Amino acid sequence: MRHKNLINLMLILTILFGSTWLGAQKYFSKTGEIVFFSKSPIENIEAKSNSANTVLDSDSGKIQWAVLIKSFEFEKALMQEHFNENYMESSKIPKANFSGNIENIENIIFNTAGEYTANISGTLEIHGVSHEIKTTAIFKVSEKGIHANSSFNVLVADYDIKIPSVVRNNIAEEIQISINVEYEEFK
Repeated sequence: MRHKNLINLMLILTILFGSTWLGAQKYFSKTGEIVFFSKSPIENIEAKSNSANTVLDSDSGKIQWAVLIKSFEFEKALMQEHFNENYMESSKIPKANFSGNIENIENIIFNTAGEYTANISGTLEIHGVSHEIKTTAIFKVSEKGIHANSSFNVLVADYDIKIPSVVRNNIAEEIQISINVEYEEFK
């Protein structure tokens, strides 16, 4: 009986210490910022969400993002309504996702202050349509934590987002997406 209790205690300690060690290698945020910007001759459109979820595994380089489409806020309420109901159909397709890898993870030292350039590739899913993308991100490591930002462009047509001809000139064919996040250590 004592032998069984000792084995159970050792198993529990292994799990606890193992998960603490693994947790030190993962970072997350529930307040990641995603901004998209459309520049056209008629008007510029910008929307922002500060509630994107992201997880980063600093050992493997895996990185994931998810954002609810309805969390994007616009300057004009009518733009937000059209965005959700007509273009993004957010009641049917409620979120966008990115799942990818930092290809040069070995060059980023997450426990040493500095600025590191990451080469990222993965699958971006918007409006239920997935495409492979490649981009770069800058990771700034300091005593305050890990900050990351990136910017890349996507074509609206690639994600099967239909723009009515009446407003086609108001919305750019190519949208800039910018990402900023303050990662916290997952404990």
